[in-house]
Amino acid sequence: MRFSSNTPFVILGLTRDGKKFRPSDWAERLCGVLSAFGAEKKMKYSRYVSPGHYSDEKAVFVDGQLYEIEPMAYRFVLHFAQDNDLQLIEGSCPIKDKDKDSLI
Repeated sequence: MRFSSNTPFVILGLTRDGKKFRPSDWAERLCGVLSAFGAEKKMKYSRYVSPGHYSDEKAVFVDGQLYEIEPMAYRFVLHFAQDNDLQLIEGSCPIKDKDKDSLI
C-alpha cells in the first residue's frame, strides 16, 4: 500500500491473513524505538507514534505530522508494518492532547 507523505495511519497487530502478530508487546517495542527520556527521567512515547488498541487488537497510531518533522522515522514505522505484512488503516489516527514537550 502506498501512502502519500504525511498521511496518518494505524498499524494493526494482525497480518494480512488475519494471524496475530507476535511478540505480544510489539506495539510498545516499536513505539519505544521513537521514545525519549523526559526531564523527570521517565520514558515518554513520541506524541506522533503511540501504542493502543483498535477494534480490540493491539495497534500503533502514527500521526502524519511525523513525516514533516522526521521523514526517516515515518518511513521506518511504515516499512516495519510492510516488512511484517501487518494490516494498515490509512487516514485514521486518534492521537490527541499529548504532551506538548515530547520529542518525536
